[in-house]
Amino acid sequence: MSWKEFSVTVPASTANLGPGFDSIGLALDLHLTVDVQKADEWSIEYKQHDYQGLSDPSNNLILAAAKKVAEESGHELPSAKLLVDTDIPLGRGLGSSASAIAAGIEIADRLLGLSLSMQEKVKIGTKMEGHPDNISASFLGGLTISYFEEEDLEVVHIPEAEIGVIILVPPEQFLTTEARNLLPLSLEYPVAVRGSAASNVLSAALVQGDWSIAGKMMERDEFHEPFRKSRFADFDKIRKACRENGAYGSSISGAGPSLFIAVPKGQEREIGDKLKKQFLNYECLVTRPSSSGIQVNEKVI
Repeated sequence: MSWKEFSVTVPASTANLGPGFDSIGLALDLHLTVDVQKADEWSIEYKQHDYQGLSDPSNNLILAAAKKVAEESGHELPSAKLLVDTDIPLGRGLGSSASAIAAGIEIADRLLGLSLSMQEKVKIGTKMEGHPDNISASFLGGLTISYFEEEDLEVVHIPEAEIGVIILVPPEQFLTTEARNLLPLSLEYPVAVRGSAASNVLSAALVQGDWSIAGKMMERDEFHEPFRKSRFADFDKIRKACRENGAYGSSISGAGPSLFIAVPKGQEREIGDKLKKQFLNYECLVTRPSSSGIQVNEKVI
């Protein structure tokens, strides 16, 4: 099959926002870009040192996702060379795996000429991830609130999120599998009711763009943060400092180990500088939501 060389750009994402566990995602203005070039056999090159261990085609998530799409569609995937440039920290709870999966699905769609709908792409990615929060934000951009069960996928998309974002990144990685193992198999009924109520109000506030209420609800989680926060140095001190410095609210980013902090738009640099001085063992990333989801650009010859 004949195809033109192209590039795919995918935003990072933060998931959960507290009680929106496994269902709420927010795209961030950090990106993975993959240049797809013609080649006789598969090869993958990363510009970033931290990603060098992922350059083996036999053990690469971008290529695995592409091959999964080809297999399910009954096609053979043509070979290509992938040049990868990313500013998404690896293994820090910022959707690096979801962005790789989204890129792989898009690459397969382009190479094979499948013309998959966005719904189909998100569903394929959700099945690979196991939950729709990061992957839906990577594909659509903005905020996403999703429900997924077997073949049933529903996504509410909020294109714009008018906030500034601070990410506090600790020096250590925290594997998602390890984070999942900290969670209980069940919750007491009153606890589940409180968690559900917080999630409902969070979702409603996000739809209305009311980040004052959303920030409060972000800190009312019952589903995962109570069981994971002990793994974060100075967790309670950071949350208190965020409030004192004018942030809307804070939460664990995905499974961690990064912390997501929502602040009034335009104040992210000022608040970030204060937190950086106070918590020296965390790297402070100042960014913003990304209204753009996955983007494809054909190479001009």
